[in-house]
Amino acid sequence: MPPELTHAEELIQKHDSAGAEPLLRKVVEKDPASYVAWFDLGFVENGLGKTEESIAAYRKSVAAKPDVFESNLNLGLQLAKTGQPDAEQFLRAATQLKPTSHMAEGQARAWISLAHVLEATKPEEAIAAYRQAAVLQSKDPEPHLGAGLILEKQGKYSDAEQEYKEALALDASSDALTGLSNIYMRGRRFPEAAQYLRKLVAAHPEEAGAHVQLGRVLAAEGKNDEAIAELQVGAKLAPADLRVQRDLAELYSTAGKNEQAEAAFRALIAAYPNDAELHSGLGRSLLRQRRFPEAQQEFLATVKMKPDLGPAWGDLAFAASENKDYVLTIKALDVRAKLLPEVPITYFLRASAYDHLRDVKQASVNYHLFLNTAMGKYPDQEWQAKHRLIAIEPKK
Repeated sequence: MPPELTHAEELIQKHDSAGAEPLLRKVVEKDPASYVAWFDLGFVENGLGKTEESIAAYRKSVAAKPDVFESNLNLGLQLAKTGQPDAEQFLRAATQLKPTSHMAEGQARAWISLAHVLEATKPEEAIAAYRQAAVLQSKDPEPHLGAGLILEKQGKYSDAEQEYKEALALDASSDALTGLSNIYMRGRRFPEAAQYLRKLVAAHPEEAGAHVQLGRVLAAEGKNDEAIAELQVGAKLAPADLRVQRDLAELYSTAGKNEQAEAAFRALIAAYPNDAELHSGLGRSLLRQRRFPEAQQEFLATVKMKPDLGPAWGDLAFAASENKDYVLTIKALDVRAKLLPEVPITYFLRASAYDHLRDVKQASVNYHLFLNTAMGKYPDQEWQAKHRLIAIEPKK
């Protein structure tokens, strides 16, 4: 071995890449076929952040001696880092070669690295590569996590679940817990999702996302108070996350905590005054507090910003009816009917508005439409409609 190469490798051991680089360049100038010197140079250039020079040196090392595991692996890794398509070629070569030490660990790393490269374009081959790595390193959760993520993206939830569970048995990592909870949420298996999310929250109480996901799952289960508590923690940990603030405001509303919902929506509107959905949410919280004039103003603001928001027109009609603005009630219902199918209660609101405006003909038509579709689901309004028809329809 040339003395420069020996000295360079001593410097590499001392993490002195800058000192080793010129020595290695002298060696390869004298002996361009020295695959060891080219390999060391590739390693040093990488340490110095010279990626292109590192790739060039590793290519020279592989060209000088193609059957070296470490040269092929490092070249493949560098090419993968820079998104070059021939990364696959050299990583595949590495999987078929023997490392100079720690054989199973080295080969597993080659298979995992190959899987990373194949994930986007050849997912089935990537899964197979992860499984090869899992055989070589049976105590490493990474191959199971990688395979699980691909299978999850493919919609193969049962297979993904098995991979994540195997990963979890090896290491209670947040990735495995997150993967399982995602699968259970997609399958609407909320109790199981909550089970793993609780473990994730316990292991990583500082992660806002875990609290938020748990809150959403608990909300889907109808456990509103628990859901609110988790979302409140998530909102404190991630105060800039608008989605969490929205979720919390909507959940306050769903849980009947209308004053808290109002406060939350008003805070959001102060930051995002032109968001129609926020004005609609505030309007609904006011509606439930029977503050109908204020609610009407919020719904008017909503439909002005977003005229195609059908539910807001229905809410506006209801608020206007309570405010005895029957002309606006009918107008809002007519716009809603262009955007959404009629439902029994819209027929009733329209009938009542026409009735108050003394348009007996239209009132009668809509009372009948309401009764024909209500099917006993609105007993109070059905009683009222029947008695109004007796009053307004001519006796036969």
